Amino acid sequence: MTTDAAAQGRANLAVWEASKPVNFFTADANLQSVLRRILGDAAYVRTEANLTRFGGQVATALDQWAREEDLIGNHPRLDRYDGIGRRTEQVAFHPNHERAGALIWASDMLALQAEPGHIVEQMALFYLLSHNGEGGHCCSIACTAGLIRALQTVGSESLKARFLAPLVGSNFDTMQHGAQFLTEIQGGSDVGANALRAADQGDGTFRLTGEKWFCSNVNADQFLVMGRPEGASSGTRGLAVFVVPRLLDDGSTNGFFIRRLKDKLGTRTLASVELDFDGAVAYPLGPLDQGFKTTVELVLNTSRLLNAVSCAGVMRRAAIEAASYAAHRTAFGQVIGAYPLVQEAVADCVSEYTAATASGFALAALLDLMETGRASEDQQAVYRVLVNLNKYATSVRGSHVVHRAIEVLGGNGAIESFSVLPRLYRDMVVLESWEGTHNVLCLQVQRDMQRYGLHKPFLRWMGERLDSVTAPALAQERAVVASAVERGADLLARITALSRTAQQAHARRLADILTDCAQAALLLEEAQWELDRGLATAKPQIIAHFVNAHLRPGYDPLDDPGYLDRIRFVSEAALRDADPV
Repeated sequence: MTTDAAAQGRANLAVWEASKPVNFFTADANLQSVLRRILGDAAYVRTEANLTRFGGQVATALDQWAREEDLIGNHPRLDRYDGIGRRTEQVAFHPNHERAGALIWASDMLALQAEPGHIVEQMALFYLLSHNGEGGHCCSIACTAGLIRALQTVGSESLKARFLAPLVGSNFDTMQHGAQFLTEIQGGSDVGANALRAADQGDGTFRLTGEKWFCSNVNADQFLVMGRPEGASSGTRGLAVFVVPRLLDDGSTNGFFIRRLKDKLGTRTLASVELDFDGAVAYPLGPLDQGFKTTVELVLNTSRLLNAVSCAGVMRRAAIEAASYAAHRTAFGQVIGAYPLVQEAVADCVSEYTAATASGFALAALLDLMETGRASEDQQAVYRVLVNLNKYATSVRGSHVVHRAIEVLGGNGAIESFSVLPRLYRDMVVLESWEGTHNVLCLQVQRDMQRYGLHKPFLRWMGERLDSVTAPALAQERAVVASAVERGADLLARITALSRTAQQAHARRLADILTDCAQAALLLEEAQWELDRGLATAKPQIIAHFVNAHLRPGYDPLDDPGYLDRIRFVSEAALRDADPV
């Protein structure tokens, strides 16, 4: 029998559910400001209608479909043969997968790549989509985007004519999508250990034979596969990259066999498998001796950008869940959002997703400059450094933010049917390892700085951001960040003087301070723009919270008389931002 108290508690939760945004774009003032600053008013207005439409779809239909598809019993299943026994090597999905795909592709998320200069808008759509976690489609989009970029950049004219056009379609029923199969069981991140064989047929094609250990989006129409041509050298120098069509010209499957589905902790509505190739027809993509370079620069770096933007979207959704719950959950006589510990948790979520959004869209803007031929050498170097740092930092912080949000919900935060947060948490574990583990990314940054001197343009770029910050309200944080940049440069010099083994031991410490500095500098630049425009913004207080947490030496909230007011202000700003729009 339901008591009056239980009925009231359930009614409060119903009000909480109803309070959440019905449009993730129109409810996100920070995203709107970031996009308007980067794109300019005219371009922003041109994109606004599409973002508004898609933001509403993600918060309503796509949200509900993703929840249903992730229920036990609705996950993908292996379906290797059709009804009359013909081998298809397919994975069967819940019907919601197709429904969601139709809306996602209709947003033009991949069609935007048909011409250069639209990465910022593409990332805005992807950020919104990621409010629902991977959702069965984010990986497909990331893999397809990387394949598009590789074909556009190094593909022959014949290869482009055959494979490119279907990848940039907006009709889910007629489009083709891509997958990338790189990892092998014996190497993992050590792709130089890859052994899949590629036999030259003398007619412009190769035949691939061997295993791939981690193959997501296996229903794709085109596979990007790394293999080693016969007679090629060992290590990464001997690797080539190929496009493998799913089907041969006669409609039969192209020499690949699914071993089994991976039983993953997260991204469970995305099918990942183990795969064997047995004489699959493959077309070389770019020069054979440039396969590793093509894969890293055009494919993996694309996925790393998308992975980081996805983490920002996940963090934003976690902040919405935590802030809105805190505004409606009552404990000990008042809403829990009035308690400092809850305010602190919400403020942590807000500062981290705001920082991740700043760095993700700064990278997107740099990539637009690169693809339209307007990027300087310094800007290209900054992109190479920051795309790795940002993927590392946003995935680590993403898991932390979702965990903080779960704390706000208490025991309810661990219940899959109560909130999206458990699914986001599981997905974040996978996002941390996709497209390069933390150690691999940090070591890559360290090597690039020592081998190519990329720290010099990166440090200059951060200095330029800080030089643009003149508002008195930002002066204290600007000074702290400028000092931290100097500490980062000093740390790099100290690490460089060590033995190689010792250098590796400190790679993550270097990555941490450099990423924190970059994100803080970008946040300050954004805040300066917002203040110059006379906008009502919580960003100065958000920046103070972020800088105190990551960059101010010896900071202790106990010694900060403004700490309680700041976390209350930031958390209340988040609560207002979570109102339905």
